[in-house]
Amino acid sequence: MLQYCFYILNAIESFFWGNIAFALITGIGIYFTFRVRFFQIRSLPGFFRIFYEFMKPSTPKGAGVHPIKIFFTSMGGMIGIGNIVGIVTALQIGGPGALFWVWIAALFGSIIKYAEIFLGLKYRIPNDRGGYDGGPIYFLKAAFKVSWIPFIAASLLCVYGVEVYQFNVLTNCLSYSWSLDKWIVAPFLLILVLFAGLGGVKRIAKICTFVIPGFVLIYIAMSFWVISQEIHLLPKVLATVFKSAFHGHAAIGGFAGSSLLLAIQHGISKAAYSSDLGIGYDSIIQSESSTVYPEKQASLAIIGVFIDNFICTLSILIVLITGLWTANPLIAIPDLVKSSLSLYFPYMQIFMPTFLFMTGYTTIIAYFCVGLKCARFIGPKRGEKIYTIYACVAFIFFSFFNPSTALLVMSISGALLLIINLLGIIKLRDQVTFSTSIPQQTELPLLEESNL
Repeated sequence: MLQYCFYILNAIESFFWGNIAFALITGIGIYFTFRVRFFQIRSLPGFFRIFYEFMKPSTPKGAGVHPIKIFFTSMGGMIGIGNIVGIVTALQIGGPGALFWVWIAALFGSIIKYAEIFLGLKYRIPNDRGGYDGGPIYFLKAAFKVSWIPFIAASLLCVYGVEVYQFNVLTNCLSYSWSLDKWIVAPFLLILVLFAGLGGVKRIAKICTFVIPGFVLIYIAMSFWVISQEIHLLPKVLATVFKSAFHGHAAIGGFAGSSLLLAIQHGISKAAYSSDLGIGYDSIIQSESSTVYPEKQASLAIIGVFIDNFICTLSILIVLITGLWTANPLIAIPDLVKSSLSLYFPYMQIFMPTFLFMTGYTTIIAYFCVGLKCARFIGPKRGEKIYTIYACVAFIFFSFFNPSTALLVMSISGALLLIINLLGIIKLRDQVTFSTSIPQQTELPLLEESNL
């Protein structure tokens, strides 16, 4: 019976991400893109100018967390196992053409992300913890003028906030790589998650700001080295990507072949999952920013989408360019990137589990923090305690399932959130200001430990 239920949910998920999600993301993304004349492309210099402005020390004043720390907290929630394992799943099932649809999701999804972050900050409210509460659960109330829709969104975000997929993959990876019993790894990882999540956004911001920049730069440098060693193959690989994007790909080696629909479905869904396009997690996190200008934090969000998509692209390219995606027998998806890098670097059996642990951990704690905030929204008195108990049970429970089962839970809840949030964004579209020409802000807190 349970197997039959999962079969039905898989069919629903496939239909949604292959048809409805594709139409929603591209349709709304194209609408905004042409309405604001490719703002996400032509304003790139302005986005980086804002980033540079925030890096300057300024007068400590006001509630919230420094925008740069919030930016890295956001990146901590996006960059992780989804960029290494999840995105390669798109390649193994959807074929090389999935990469093209990953790019499409970033191009049109980034403008949706801007609108989502802008509205999250516009409708945020101060909380009693020295920060803000914002995101879809607040702008949806303004969009629909009812309380039950934000309540549904908050409930779904509670489910989505327990990142059972990445917890599952991380538990299995560490158990296998370090020869540890899963009953030791899962509780230990859970304790670390609780320590960070219950410390709130400020503690998570400190962790993410410490971890993300260094590991991202190392991974980008290693990927560039691999591609540079096989640069003569890159034109052929890219030609295959574009051809497969519109025609699918025939079976080759251990690869079973793919259709156009599979390429679209897995390219769009994995990019949306990795970059949190329209799902709402990031809007809640970024609403904690101390900036008084929603346009500024929303501009940083576009940079975040492009960086996240760039890392996804590198992961797929190194697997394509080494040819390991067609190995016969097929290499397990969690090991594809590690196996590709192992051809050029030693000690990948140590580095990759460490890399996945650090980046996966930042994703899990950022999601968990969002879940806690949504639980407090639903039940201000006991919501956080009840949610913490639920999270402990769910994390351990799904650690012993197939990773695809855990991913299905995330994908279904994410699909429902995508529909609700995008409808809200469309209803409030006239309230979104697309601009980078904003007076310099002076009331930011210093980028120092004292503000953590």
